[in-house]
Amino acid sequence: MNQKHQEDLAHIRSMMERSSRFISLSGLSGVFAGLSALIGGIYVYQLFKANGMDYLTDEHRLYSANLVSELFWIGIGILVCAFAFGIFFTIRKSRKYNLPIWTSATKKMLFNLTVPLFVGGVFCLAMMYHGYFGLVAPSTLLFYGLALINAEKYTFSDVKYLGFCELCLGLIALFFIGYGLIFWILGFGILHILYGLVMFKKYK
Repeated sequence: MNQKHQEDLAHIRSMMERSSRFISLSGLSGVFAGLSALIGGIYVYQLFKANGMDYLTDEHRLYSANLVSELFWIGIGILVCAFAFGIFFTIRKSRKYNLPIWTSATKKMLFNLTVPLFVGGVFCLAMMYHGYFGLVAPSTLLFYGLALINAEKYTFSDVKYLGFCELCLGLIALFFIGYGLIFWILGFGILHILYGLVMFKKYK
């Protein structure tokens, strides 16, 4: 009888978690988002070289309007790819385990994730408008980290650890202006891949 009560309690806890947390997120989403950022970062590095700039040695970099515009659209492209992979693997996992996708937990998670990202996006656009390009990469890491920590209570709690790592990288990057691309690749590329692999192994 005692064992049956324990099984019932475990089942109730599972149901409560499913209703209060978005658990359809796949670790593969993180892996492929990281790969997208990694490929994008390498492409940007090659783009700098094509414009006569050795990113790792040049201390003074002049960004033309065309280069800034191209960098902006590359960033948008990476964001779209990461978002598309997230949707694809989320739908695949939800179908595999018969999990609902659009729930109240999903809406709360998206809201808590979107607000810091939207504010951070506007903040970065303002810095680009005023010519503070060196602070854009650290700011994206900082606001992304805050967004993950803010959304953690409506999805896997492990997300907050990725958020804190992004915050730490962003804070360090503030003191190494001019090397934001390196930190950006580490944060959005390498960390995402490592986090995705851990999550995939833990929750597969």
